[in-house]
Amino acid sequence: MHESYDREDRTKMGSERAFGLVFVVVFTVIAAGKFFAGNVSLFWPAFWASLAAIMLGLAVFRPLLLRPLNRIWFKFGMILHKIVNPIVMGLVFFLTITPIGLVMRILGRRPLDLEFDPKADSYWIDRTPPGPPPGSFDNQY
Repeated sequence: MHESYDREDRTKMGSERAFGLVFVVVFTVIAAGKFFAGNVSLFWPAFWASLAAIMLGLAVFRPLLLRPLNRIWFKFGMILHKIVNPIVMGLVFFLTITPIGLVMRILGRRPLDLEFDPKADSYWIDRTPPGPPPGSFDNQY
C-alpha cells in the first residue's frame, strides 16, 4: 500500500499566556464565589485570589514558566476528548437519529426508496422539466 490513511491529531496547543489568563479568570470566579457564599473565614477567597494574582503575573511577565502546566492541561484535554467525544456522538445518534428512523419506519416513509420492484422497467426518476442535455457534461470545467 503506497498511501497511509492514518490521521494524526494536529491540534495545536494554545499559548502559555492564553492558558494563564484563562486560569486567572477561573481562579477569580472561584474566589468571588467563595467570598459571596457567606463563609465566615476569608482564607479560601484569599487563597483563590492569590492564585489568580500569581497566574496573572506569570501569564503577563513570564509565560514560558507556564509551559509545563499548559502541556499537562493540553494532554488532559486530549484524553478527555478521546473519551467524551464517542460518548456524545453515540448519544446524539441513539437519541436523535435512531428515534427519527424508527418513527419513519412505523409511518411507512422510505425517503431513499430502496425496495426491489420486480414490475419496474427502470429505477430512473423522470424529471419534469428534463435536466440539462447530456452534451453539457463533456466539458464541466
